[in-house]
Amino acid sequence: MALAIFDLDNTLIAGDSDHRWGEFICARGLVKASQHTAQNDSFLQAYQDGTLDIFAYLDFALGPLAGLKTHDVAMLQQEFVENWIEPLILSAAEDLLEKHRAQGDTLLIITATNTVVTRPIADRLNVQHLIGCEAECVNGKYTGRPIGIPSFQEGKITRLEEWLNNQDASWDTSHFYSDSHNDLPLLQWVDHPSAVDPDSKLEAIASARGWPIISLR
Repeated sequence: MALAIFDLDNTLIAGDSDHRWGEFICARGLVKASQHTAQNDSFLQAYQDGTLDIFAYLDFALGPLAGLKTHDVAMLQQEFVENWIEPLILSAAEDLLEKHRAQGDTLLIITATNTVVTRPIADRLNVQHLIGCEAECVNGKYTGRPIGIPSFQEGKITRLEEWLNNQDASWDTSHFYSDSHNDLPLLQWVDHPSAVDPDSKLEAIASARGWPIISLR
């Protein structure tokens, strides 16, 4: 049995759910669209460049949730997945998940996107285990602040090791599928790294190291 780990954005889905959520809350009138869109695009570019300040981004991404009740956000989450994420779900990605599921492997999504956005997507993909950046809730309301170690770059390893320490099971081997050079620390950590529709930086590294390069598009 193996531990099969998957990045989410631009790996299992054909887009960035975090950026998409920003577009969604603009469309729903929850933020000032012009200002939020510009910042949203700027943060996405920084992520792609490898220069993202994850703490600044989480403050930006989670800020609009401040004061909202969890059950009200749950309705937004449902609408978001049905109308904004469903068109991005890749049939080949679902096939890959099912291949590992049929082999008896444990499936885990690990993402730098916060779990407000990604938990319902993981549920849609029938993946129980999820590690993502966490949003603080107090008395049933979001504070707009992150908590814990962000699951970003080296932080993915830290969070994964914490998760592993809380599991009863053990695995013979590990896989990780990702599109982004930001995930190089974890790709180097697992037994079997795979580059999925990779960005140019990851594609060059994967080619040089002989890692599999696959497409789910």
